[in-house]
Amino acid sequence: MSGGDHLDFEIRPNPAPVSDADRAALLANPGFGRIFTDHMVTVRYADGKGWYEPRVEARGPIPMDPASAVLHYAQEIFEGLKAYTTPDGGVAMFRPDANANRFNQSAARMAMPALPVDTFLQSLHEIIKIDRNWIPEDPEGSLYLRPFAYASEVFLGVRPANEYLYLVIASPVGPYFSGGVKPVSIWVTPDFTRAAPGGTGAAKCGGNYAAGLSAQAEASEHGCDQVVYLDAVERKYIDELGGMNVFLVLDDGSLITPPLTGTILPGITRDSVIKLAERAGRKVEERPISLEEWREGAASGRVREAFACGTAAVITPIGTIKSEGGDFTVADGGSGEVTMAIRKELVDIQRGRAEDPFGWVHRVL
Repeated sequence: MSGGDHLDFEIRPNPAPVSDADRAALLANPGFGRIFTDHMVTVRYADGKGWYEPRVEARGPIPMDPASAVLHYAQEIFEGLKAYTTPDGGVAMFRPDANANRFNQSAARMAMPALPVDTFLQSLHEIIKIDRNWIPEDPEGSLYLRPFAYASEVFLGVRPANEYLYLVIASPVGPYFSGGVKPVSIWVTPDFTRAAPGGTGAAKCGGNYAAGLSAQAEASEHGCDQVVYLDAVERKYIDELGGMNVFLVLDDGSLITPPLTGTILPGITRDSVIKLAERAGRKVEERPISLEEWREGAASGRVREAFACGTAAVITPIGTIKSEGGDFTVADGGSGEVTMAIRKELVDIQRGRAEDPFGWVHRVL
């Protein structure tokens, strides 16, 4: 069956699912990314054959040859999105089509085959339907979905693989901030860059995150929650945090954010923030922002707030910025009146508690 054809998923229910009692105990405090549901999705790909053998089956280990291409040449991409319960008892996803498109943009950059958007969406539907009972009852809980694909061909040689495996696993998660949303502190790394022009910065691939672990450790050593990178060319302009995009809120209520020039991930939450802010009448400017502009703006009061955004935490206010050139705090200290208003509107739309002006909410059940 070719990659452009409709795929019918074979459903193989887990013969030994977690019991209702054990599942309830796990869901009482799921944390984030620590526990997983009973099932997973798998779809195979072979050059000349396309995508085939789509299955929903019991979650378990993946047999892997030590010469599997991904282990040596890192051809791998992934996505992250959530399924939410709605006030009427249903289940919905937020902008999964955008994740599907970004998945294929990442695939193109990593010389991997595109996955039909319909197949991507159907794979999410299937795992949500079979593992619906794993969504936490907590009104702030959700089912985190992790679609990913990797080069599964067994060979050693520097070329795109001819075989791939696509999977979806699911993890019930509670609120990202167990004690409520609080301002984070960030460290401006002087030594590491996230991506350079022409690199893989705009792709959601595991290598980008592995390369950032040393910088995150550096941030922790300086007592910070997150790391923020400067551009790789001039080492002057803000790029993004380790896994989140950055916005500054100015004293006139307008927003500025670094532009998408290929070195930062085109965040779906980032795009949603821009659209919601513009709909509310706020000016949003995508342009280079130097660290010095941020520092001076915080001192003068021109930069009133700052926040980071991404799927896991949605929107997080930034309080203190630390660097070798000295520390500073945004004008409002991280309280984020505008930040929290945008966050509330976005979360309410995601969870079906507010008007969905852009048709972003994708009903599943």
